[in-house]
Amino acid sequence: MEKTKQDFLLLAANASLEAGRAIMAVYDNKEADFHIELKPDDSPLTVADKESNRIIVPRLSTTGLPVLSEESKIVPYEERQSWQKLWIVDPLDGTKEFIKRNGEFTVNIALVESHTPVMGVIYVPALKELYWGIVGHGAGKITQCGYDRPFADTGSLLNASTPLPCKRDGRGMVVVASRSHLNDATQQFINDLASRHGDISTVSKGSSLKFCLVAEGNADIYPRFAPTMEWDTAAGQAIAMAAGCKVTLADMSGTLSYNRADLLNPSFIVYNSKLNLGTR
Repeated sequence: MEKTKQDFLLLAANASLEAGRAIMAVYDNKEADFHIELKPDDSPLTVADKESNRIIVPRLSTTGLPVLSEESKIVPYEERQSWQKLWIVDPLDGTKEFIKRNGEFTVNIALVESHTPVMGVIYVPALKELYWGIVGHGAGKITQCGYDRPFADTGSLLNASTPLPCKRDGRGMVVVASRSHLNDATQQFINDLASRHGDISTVSKGSSLKFCLVAEGNADIYPRFAPTMEWDTAAGQAIAMAAGCKVTLADMSGTLSYNRADLLNPSFIVYNSKLNLGTR
């Protein structure tokens, strides 16, 4: 693994842990006011989103690379189009789950080169789990990863990791779907899978945890036919690809690209590379 990517992985992991600490300080305070606001797209924004963003962006900016974050002012495409390498960040993915207090929210940090995610870190503060992946070098998961214990170096991070994917029991096909955005198109896709592959089971998860389940082998496929933005998917895509999974557009014509003029993603599918989905 080249040293630059090692350094970037360490930086992103520790930034996510520090952000996780700030998020949990709000989450664990039962008397705290989340100060919920509605953004122009009617998605919620809390004080935890803002605090996480305040921590992450300056730390990533020390690399000299631009940062595209959900909670920062979006730079016009006329300027962004020259960015060949950048960070893409969702400081608190799954804000709806955060507000519901179900623990299914994450911190997402991705490194993107030439419109493709090449490294991703996803931290799950409520579970103290860290997922990471570097495309071409592998992926890992760290449990009991406390936000009060930053990694001293990349070696300690790698030594604490379990390689992904992990083995699972002999269950049939498992589909993971959004907890808050399971629409008719997704249900139809699941029904089509069942008609071709027999009985399947469905698991619902919030935030980028859906990518993580496929990457670690606890789900076989994650179809997404509801809106997402680039910061929702960049880190998860890097981790899934690093773990040997495929991320394709719903029509199988290509994969998700990043730093586009329109930051709204098309429909996509994340799946175990051993699955034969054919064409749709």
